[in-house]
Amino acid sequence: MRIHHLNCGTLCPPGGKLVDGSAGYFRSARMVCHVLLIETSRGLVLVDTGLGLDDVAGASSRLGKTFLGLARPKLDPLETAARQVEWLGFRREDVRHVVLTHLDVDHAGGIVDFPWARIHVRGAELHAATVRADPKEKERYRPVHFRHGPRWESYDEEGEPWFGFRAVRQLRGLPPEILMIPLDGHTRGHAGVAVDTGAGWLLHAGDAYFFRGEIHEARPRCPPGLRLFQLHAGIDPVARAHNQKRLRALARERAGEVRIFCSHDPVEFEQARAFTEENALPRRIQA
Repeated sequence: MRIHHLNCGTLCPPGGKLVDGSAGYFRSARMVCHVLLIETSRGLVLVDTGLGLDDVAGASSRLGKTFLGLARPKLDPLETAARQVEWLGFRREDVRHVVLTHLDVDHAGGIVDFPWARIHVRGAELHAATVRADPKEKERYRPVHFRHGPRWESYDEEGEPWFGFRAVRQLRGLPPEILMIPLDGHTRGHAGVAVDTGAGWLLHAGDAYFFRGEIHEARPRCPPGLRLFQLHAGIDPVARAHNQKRLRALARERAGEVRIFCSHDPVEFEQARAFTEENALPRRIQA
């Protein structure tokens, strides 16, 4: 499999260093929407989609005032998964599957750009997005993103353990190298997505954490503004804290086997993209 790391939505929230940990308080922070595009023998697979073309064109009606006010997305159509798939030389129709960490707008907004694709999501997440029982869920899940009738593939069963984590195996129609790993906390049915590259695993941890220092440093740390946002946005803080602890142990104990990254850390995104490009086989050899 050949893997591409895409930023499908630059976010510019206020707060500067309080949010992204870099220099300066009186500026906008910078975050990304880290999406994977995977070339497989069964077509292209997206892991998350970021924002979609309709989100960029009609942000006020599709994304909501809260998201626009807090995230301040760049709204560049060239950053959408649809346009980046085309820029890489593929057709949008080549995307046969989308595997979602969860259904927040900055992760699933682009599924409407691939209406023929099968959309893989945990059953608990699909139920939460459909029922919207909690005030946070009424705000975070936007029914407009699902009105086109996505071809859902939902999963409630669990498979064999993966490095000590519960795993959903055999995603329908996908190769066995792609797994969904339950990581509850940020949402009711949040998941990580693990990919066996043949030279080690990638784990896209979605919004299980937001800042590299939460997982990859001996003393966990997170900028205070970002920490407050995570506490506010999360649906189950106990589960979220538990899964972060387990991810830290995985990063420490399996550093040579598993590369972990989240959705929004721009430093992790650049590191993962550079690492994958350096270690990728030429396309003609992979074929």
